[in-house]
Amino acid sequence: MVYTSLSLYMRQELRVPVLDAKGETVKEIQLPPIFRLPVRKDIIKRVYLSEFTASLQPKGRDPMAGKRTSARSYGVGLGMARIPRIRGTGRGALVNMTRGGRLAHPPRVEKRIHEEVNRKERIIAIASAIAATAVPEIVKARGHAFSAQALPIVIADEVAGALSRTREVKELLEAIGVYDDVLRVKRRVRTRAGKGKMRGRRLKKPIGPLFVLESRGSPLALAVRNLPGIEVVEPRVLSVIHLAPGGVPGRLTVFQEKSLELINERLGVESP
Repeated sequence: MVYTSLSLYMRQELRVPVLDAKGETVKEIQLPPIFRLPVRKDIIKRVYLSEFTASLQPKGRDPMAGKRTSARSYGVGLGMARIPRIRGTGRGALVNMTRGGRLAHPPRVEKRIHEEVNRKERIIAIASAIAATAVPEIVKARGHAFSAQALPIVIADEVAGALSRTREVKELLEAIGVYDDVLRVKRRVRTRAGKGKMRGRRLKKPIGPLFVLESRGSPLALAVRNLPGIEVVEPRVLSVIHLAPGGVPGRLTVFQEKSLELINERLGVESP
């Protein structure tokens, strides 16, 4: 579907070079109209929260927890609190202020934890997050380190099938000016403080570059995922979760030339 209303806010045309495996310019292309849209950080944040909360599993306490007891109040006139007490022991139970009693406000399964958004809001957020990848100031504000001359970084389709070893991918990243961000991620890997170390999330790792490739099964995709902080995603499932981690737009992104066409077909934004 085509959303022509987005075209009213488009910026000037953007042209970027297409790079080969050695980082040399093969040709120059004009970016799709989606890269000229305004960056709506408010909508991006809202849609990110929607997609993030959609993956959360509802949790709640057993409604009868702390209530399975025969405790009854002794009544008045005994000079003691009128809380329910266990027969024979006199120990308080059932109410939330006693030891071993129920919780006052436990988590409930019926609580709404998913923030719903409109379909058009989701499309605008994805388009806006894609446009943010072409603004160097926004990418630098996220903390990414890069030496590329132009953003976004576009590689030729032949590169995705030509490189299959991590050593070759490292040389590619150095040539296109992205490897500094991989080193930044590697230096800043930290051990988590707290019990999370015992629960399968021992390390805290910064967000690194994102590769948008036509296929996650391509040789380049299989080789580049060995490097720290790098994530590979296909255009058909590209979302705000990938483009704006934490709801903050401007992730350093490398696009395959073919993936640009697929993104434009999926979101359907036309030039004014």
